[in-house]
Amino acid sequence: MTKVPFLDVGASYRDLKTEIDEAVGRVLASGWYILGPEVVTFEEAFAASCGAAHVAGVASGLDALHLVLQAWNIGPGDEVIVASNAYIATWLAVTMTGAVPVPIEPREETCNLDPDRLEAAITPRTRVVLPVHLYGQTAEMTAIVAIARRHGLRVLEDAAQAHGARFDGQPAGVLGDAAAWSFYPTKNLGAFGDAGAVMTNDAETADRVRLLRNYGSRRKYENDIAGYNSRLDPLQAAVLGVKLKHLEVWNGRRRRLADRYQAGLAGCADIALPAVAAGADPAWHVYVVRTPHRDALQAHLTHAGVETLIHYPIAPHQSGAYRASPWASASFPIAERLAQQVLSLPIGPHLSDSAQDQVIDAVRSFSPQ
Repeated sequence: MTKVPFLDVGASYRDLKTEIDEAVGRVLASGWYILGPEVVTFEEAFAASCGAAHVAGVASGLDALHLVLQAWNIGPGDEVIVASNAYIATWLAVTMTGAVPVPIEPREETCNLDPDRLEAAITPRTRVVLPVHLYGQTAEMTAIVAIARRHGLRVLEDAAQAHGARFDGQPAGVLGDAAAWSFYPTKNLGAFGDAGAVMTNDAETADRVRLLRNYGSRRKYENDIAGYNSRLDPLQAAVLGVKLKHLEVWNGRRRRLADRYQAGLAGCADIALPAVAAGADPAWHVYVVRTPHRDALQAHLTHAGVETLIHYPIAPHQSGAYRASPWASASFPIAERLAQQVLSLPIGPHLSDSAQDQVIDAVRSFSPQ
């Protein structure tokens, strides 16, 4: 039986080995291993790809979120509106500042933050709205930003899964006041380790993030503020610079695979396929179906040689990290239901049509008991 992996992470290196080896060799030979021209080159290329004015490379996606909030002076007594169902990193970035994450439920069909619930969650302590572009589909940013503007709030995009996604024709990353990116190896644009970036059109935010990422220092041994050590590694920047040139083609392949899933799985009993919000053009970081028979379907697919993952099996308010939070005893039924029902099928630019057909056939052969 042929095995279908969830994602062949090493395929991008095998595909681009000559280019990547040259880029890594260039960095090693340069003797410049912290920040420097390689990082600047990638920052400028990534900014240009989204039409942004500034990018600051940092050590991870979590750091990107945290440093933007720190740059905006978010702290104790402040509230940040988050999605109730996203990966816990979004919440952690808020609590790292001492502020309070205020969760609101998503639209169940898209799994993204529901703008219709946003205004009711705003209080005099609200400072930021932090929507996640979950699974590679942008949140409904036109409505979210309009509400935030009416209340004088900033909008921080969690774009960790949305490399190349768009909303109303505009790229993720320039839809709010700033965006946080992750380049974790499994992302559409993935490094060979942890890496992240902050994107913004605001020069003051960019300057503050650059200061915070480097011990609060612009000049060696002169520390203007209390900062952090969160710098994008030049080796990772070089790899990302190579991969960035191929992102559009890879995303095109992902979109084709998503279309094949939508057609091939249409009509499957008790299985809801991803819905795309009006105006959204997803990057299809993951392809997530929903079913009340999730565990049985996953076992069935495993038996058929198909690897799947769950993004995400525990809603943040139900995690141990927030057991002392007032949200621990709250009810977020949509987030809780999604955690019990979502299942991610294999997708990626190197997944073949024949392998995908095996996945489709295996899903269609599933009979809920």
